[in-house]
Amino acid sequence: MMTNAIPSSGHLLEVSGLRVAYGAVEALKGVDLTVGKGQIVTLLGANGAGKSSTLNALVGLAAKKAGRVVFDGHDISGLAPEQIVRCGMTLTPEGRRIFPSLTVDEHLMLGGAMHKARGNIAEVREDMLERFPILKERLGQKAGSLSGGEQQMLAIARAMMSSPDLLLLDEPSLGLAPQVVDLIFDLIAGLRQRGLTILLVEQNVSLSLDIADAGYVMANGRVVLAGTAAELRNSSEIRGAYLGA
Repeated sequence: MMTNAIPSSGHLLEVSGLRVAYGAVEALKGVDLTVGKGQIVTLLGANGAGKSSTLNALVGLAAKKAGRVVFDGHDISGLAPEQIVRCGMTLTPEGRRIFPSLTVDEHLMLGGAMHKARGNIAEVREDMLERFPILKERLGQKAGSLSGGEQQMLAIARAMMSSPDLLLLDEPSLGLAPQVVDLIFDLIAGLRQRGLTILLVEQNVSLSLDIADAGYVMANGRVVLAGTAAELRNSSEIRGAYLGA
């Protein structure tokens, strides 16, 4: 039977009672969740459920009204976004948010500015170019001239330049062709295989559950269901609402 808790050996992220308001509108109403080290955990739910607000609050981009965020054993609830990145958590935002007039290489170096050990930036950059060979071919190219899939790869590589322990991914398949979506999801799965922990918000529920270890379902700013990926896939609520069964 599913509950609102996901068992894990060694939580990298523990969130309790997270509340966020935009003016008089309360977007998050006491969210609790955990992400275990090395896991992919997905947040599911309809538009407006609070998924993006959760990610933004975790990295300090949405003002927290209440709640506690513990990352790698440290309370980071009151830290600024740049401090959170240096702690090892970073976000690839919805819509990619690339700078059209900057080159691919300038984006990578921008992402590396928050690296915990600046002497390793060149090494990390080379690693990114190995993981994303298409970006190596486009290093001097303006990011605005890239395809949607290439821009998404750049957004992920930019976030990875800080060498995070936890990557937050917000709608990585948004607006992409199906074959490119498959490529992006293969990439995400490959990042996990190399030890990265990922918290994923994604509109494609089926693909999310294919690569995730566990997930939470959100509605109206609250977690309403949680379980392993297999449990969620077999849930009648999930099948009826998202999987067309």
